[in-house]
Amino acid sequence: MKHRTLGSTPALDVPAQGLGCMGMTFGYGDADETEARATIDRALELGVTLLDTADMYGPYTNEELIGRAVAGRRDEVVLASKVGNEVVDGQLTWRINGRPDYIRRSVQGTLRRLGTDHLDLYYLHRVDPDVPVEESFGALAELVQAGLVRHLGISEASGATIRRAHAVHPLTAVQTEYSLFTRDVEVNGVLETVRELGIGFVAYSPLGRGFLTGTIRATSDIPEGLDFRRIAPRFKDENIRRNLPIVDQLSDLAAAADTTVTRLALAWVLSRGEDVVAIPGTKRRTYLEENVSAAGLELSADVLAAIDAIAPYGITAGNRYPDAEMPALSR
Repeated sequence: MKHRTLGSTPALDVPAQGLGCMGMTFGYGDADETEARATIDRALELGVTLLDTADMYGPYTNEELIGRAVAGRRDEVVLASKVGNEVVDGQLTWRINGRPDYIRRSVQGTLRRLGTDHLDLYYLHRVDPDVPVEESFGALAELVQAGLVRHLGISEASGATIRRAHAVHPLTAVQTEYSLFTRDVEVNGVLETVRELGIGFVAYSPLGRGFLTGTIRATSDIPEGLDFRRIAPRFKDENIRRNLPIVDQLSDLAAAADTTVTRLALAWVLSRGEDVVAIPGTKRRTYLEENVSAAGLELSADVLAAIDAIAPYGITAGNRYPDAEMPALSR
């Protein structure tokens, strides 16, 4: 696994591809701890040592799972977690909370659940519209000074907010959804801002929450139960029908290049720059191994041009989050 550098003051060395762990306990159907832990074990064997989680995933169960999985080998992993989606008494409130006192309390629980005395990377998960981002990052900077956190990041923030946060304490990473189905950061100033400031970029959902694997062709293909995609507009049948021709054309292009659409989509994200790291989420070893195989795939100029012709910015039908959650993006 090739490595890339996030940020510069100081830099954080990470694999080009990390592992998004959310779906192991939250948001994507039933949990299977045995397979999830086997997937983490296999990830570490393959050099995928960046593990991404958040306190809201569960809540808490994702951090607890990772804590058990990496017990006794903390020095082998880069642990990244997030704060800001409010959890009270173990329950999600579905509010955003960026108050300094909440951040200070939350980090202690995260450290305990992960079984560590420090986080390698700690993100503000969402920007609180009622709290100046300078106050949130003042508290986060205190955690760095106290040795509880090594690097800071922010998720789903606008270019202007990234600048304000970075002025309080240097950011190492900005995490935002980025894939062939979600190219907003190319046009809304986020990629431009992070590159100007020397901040690394972490792409979550680089496979379009599974759509770009070619395995979802109707809403009925999504597991029943607690699967986020059941409420996501992009996964309603009418939008799936509009988006399937894109996936089918990408699949044909992948076949012509003797690869899979999954590997093609992931390699495309990694081709966006040496400052871009992808964290595809999976809870199964089979999918993990296919994802990892994309890290060494080099796409020719002709293939990249063909991809851009098939999946330009703005072509995807349907919002990526429900209407109530859209205002919290790029705030």
